[in-house]
Amino acid sequence: MAWMQEKENTRSANSTIARGAMVVMVAFVISNLVGLLAKTMTARYFGTGIESSAFFAANRFSEILFNLVAGGALGSAFIPVFTGLLVNNEKKKAWKLASSIINIVIVVLVVLSFLTIIFSENVVRFILAPGFNEKETALTANLLRIQVFSSIIFGISGLLMAILNSHQHFMLPAIAPAMYQVGWIIGILALSPKMGVEGLAWGVVIGSGMHLLVQIPQTLKLDHRKYFAGFGLWMDEVKEVARLMLPRLLGVAIIQLNFLLNTYLASFQQEGAITAISLAFPLMIMPEAAIAESIAIAALPTFSALVAKNKLGEMRATLASTLRAVILLAVPASAGLVVMRKPIVQFLYGGRAFDAKSVELVAWALLWYAVGLLGHGLVEITSRAFYSLHDTRTPVVVGVGAMAANLGLSFLFTEIFSNLNWMPHGGLALANSTATAVESVILLILMKKKMKGIAAPKILDAVWKSLLGSMMMVVVILVVNNSLLQRSLVARTIVPILIGCMVYAFSMILLKVSEVSKVIALIRSKLSRG
Repeated sequence: MAWMQEKENTRSANSTIARGAMVVMVAFVISNLVGLLAKTMTARYFGTGIESSAFFAANRFSEILFNLVAGGALGSAFIPVFTGLLVNNEKKKAWKLASSIINIVIVVLVVLSFLTIIFSENVVRFILAPGFNEKETALTANLLRIQVFSSIIFGISGLLMAILNSHQHFMLPAIAPAMYQVGWIIGILALSPKMGVEGLAWGVVIGSGMHLLVQIPQTLKLDHRKYFAGFGLWMDEVKEVARLMLPRLLGVAIIQLNFLLNTYLASFQQEGAITAISLAFPLMIMPEAAIAESIAIAALPTFSALVAKNKLGEMRATLASTLRAVILLAVPASAGLVVMRKPIVQFLYGGRAFDAKSVELVAWALLWYAVGLLGHGLVEITSRAFYSLHDTRTPVVVGVGAMAANLGLSFLFTEIFSNLNWMPHGGLALANSTATAVESVILLILMKKKMKGIAAPKILDAVWKSLLGSMMMVVVILVVNNSLLQRSLVARTIVPILIGCMVYAFSMILLKVSEVSKVIALIRSKLSRG
């Protein structure tokens, strides 16, 4: 009877994650579509020239500040501790913890932002993009002074996202990125005609404000909500968040160092290299966010609750199911991006200042980023499983090793690509994909050891079925592409993608993938009730 109860509880946990993931996935799709529109407008208005390179370089540094202080490291450390207090009905202490963390984040980000404003030109000249000439450096420094304010706002907003996720509220936090992109679009349409690229920079600040404001109404409705002044440095829970965050912060620092290195190296390469990697990476991250990040965000509170209740058997089964879902969705997405990269880039970004050369630059980077999509997805899920177990050290140590390898591989692949007369910024993308793939494999091995198994046969079953289905999909896409060579760009982009999705879905049915059967049964149930 005990094992039947555990199985039923596992189904309940999986159902909770599935519902949360579906909400987040829908919101992420919306957010990513709006973000795609913002990137498309940026590409078409500014191309891959000096202004866009300066903007993306400045934007990168502002994001680094936020991610180091209040990004994923803090959220991953905060949620397990905050959730534990909520589960144990210590709500007053939970809100003291939340207030203390928010106060600390605001002070730290304000200080760092003003230091960045004061030393902006030195930041660009010696850290961010030393390959820029004086004109590019001055423009980037000016844009940095504007955009850095967004990091303060994002710091507060990031904590609200963690608080809402801990209460199993996922929609508004997932919609918040769309509001950020709306601000970006406002900058392009309303401000750029008169202010040029500075208008786009102010759009980033407006967007960060919208990112925060959209989450406030739901936060104000939370039970026992109360703000406490002070930093709570005496609280054991604040110390626990710091303890969990510090190792993860090291990992985030290494990741941000890699992004910084990409900008650094690209500043010495052909004009448009910085813009190319900045526009290609989101095209890979968009399906990764919709698939893996949405599932991971929904899974972490459930993982944390299962650990808090000491239900490790359910945790193991739930993790395996979550990994299967990511594999079954990420593999075909990666294959689709690789084979459809040029039509996708031309369809999304082409026009006005974004010419044929710009298409080649971005599509080349996308090719090498796309092969790493599965690795990114597996790292998202496995890392959060470690965090829920209050083990931030393991993913950080592995991440530091992988990202250190990424640093070396960036130099190596850039040199190899140059010697082959290939565009060297592709080597930066391949280094990222290679290091992330290695990181995901090591994390899975260590998680299997820590959990005394993670249902490896079930996971491997998802791997070979997704690979086989993706191969069938790619063959069909290539045939369809060949038959549409004389058709419009819209047809050459949309039709192969739709047919490819249908072929993959049909292959999953033929291969009797259990998740597909469950979805079909659920749809039939809904239809019969209707």
